[in-house]
Amino acid sequence: MNASQPYSEHLVSHQASNISVRHYAGTGPAFVLMHGFPDNLHIYDRLIPALHGREIITFDFLGWGASDKPVDHAYTSKQQEEELHAVLAALQVDQVVPVAHDASGPVAINWALDHSERVSALVLLNTYYGYTPTLRFPEWISLFADPAYAALAGAITEDLMVAEWLFRWQGRQFNQGSAGVPEGFLQMIWPQFAGTPGTFPAVLSLTSDLHATLRANMQRMPDLKRFNRPVRIIFGAEDPYLNTGVARSLHEAFPTSDLSLLPKKGHWPQLDGASEVAQLLLSLPEATPA
Repeated sequence: MNASQPYSEHLVSHQASNISVRHYAGTGPAFVLMHGFPDNLHIYDRLIPALHGREIITFDFLGWGASDKPVDHAYTSKQQEEELHAVLAALQVDQVVPVAHDASGPVAINWALDHSERVSALVLLNTYYGYTPTLRFPEWISLFADPAYAALAGAITEDLMVAEWLFRWQGRQFNQGSAGVPEGFLQMIWPQFAGTPGTFPAVLSLTSDLHATLRANMQRMPDLKRFNRPVRIIFGAEDPYLNTGVARSLHEAFPTSDLSLLPKKGHWPQLDGASEVAQLLLSLPEATPA
């Protein structure tokens, strides 16, 4: 799953830790590709070659992939907004198209609301923002997000055999439709959990922050109505969790949005539908200057 396009590598310092960044030169505005959890930047390896010629920035949030994994870091959605801002400042990039997947949706949306003058367009891939009628989180996320099971969640992360079993069991739950977990995905993601230091501190912190983030985002729903940049919502239609109902709710929330539901594609449309997603990104309308 390696992206073949040449890129420069950067380590961006943030709160005494380093964020691992890849920067692909090209014409702007820059696509800023963000991962959710339990992923890393490699979920875009199939998409990036199809965006050849465009400026692209992709990075691992702290706690994931090749970025530092400080044990005592406060891993929250708000902190990830600050990491995004730090990356763009370090690369001196102004106009961008944030592209969010999964848990990076709230990060990208809130950053875009607060910096709309820098946003050419916003792209949302199988993600969420606030509570919606059909929103479901994967079972392991729901377990780790429930404070009543904090001790159990901690015990699971301390036993790699149990944790890997749960990780692979959860992966099988995505196989409920005609699209499942893309080939090679589990092998791509699991090593960051098994490493030392590993990703589990970020998992526990971010999941414990999940419902606080959702509640805070519900207070910002009126801001979505006022957002005046183009928003393109692209969902794999076979995702059993961040499903088509969530996509339609986001479409209703953003008056400037359009919606594409990709049949026979699952939770990671940038992997199992890279060509379709690339076409939708490259055909984005440009924002009217503020």
